[in-house]
Amino acid sequence: MARPLAIEYRGAVYHVMNRDQGRQRTFLTPTDFEIFLQVLDETHVLCGVEVLAYCLMGNHYHLCLGTPGANLWCVIRHLYLPFLMKSLENP
Repeated sequence: MARPLAIEYRGAVYHVMNRDQGRQRTFLTPTDFEIFLQVLDETHVLCGVEVLAYCLMGNHYHLCLGTPGANLWCVIRHLYLPFLMKSLENP
């Protein structure tokens, strides 16, 4: 079941967390961590969000993001799929 949409507003700070289904590993290799950070940086530039803090663990991650433009949707859209595609390209 999908979660309800987050209420977005300018200047908000969000805790974003992602854990794979069944607690499977999100990051399989050290390269996966590097790819994620690269995609996070690209998302930061593209969406104009502030990455205040992050914590990457083997099976999940936490992000603390500031959204000056009420655009959390942009982060979600541009973070998840590009990371998945790039990590699949680099087995």
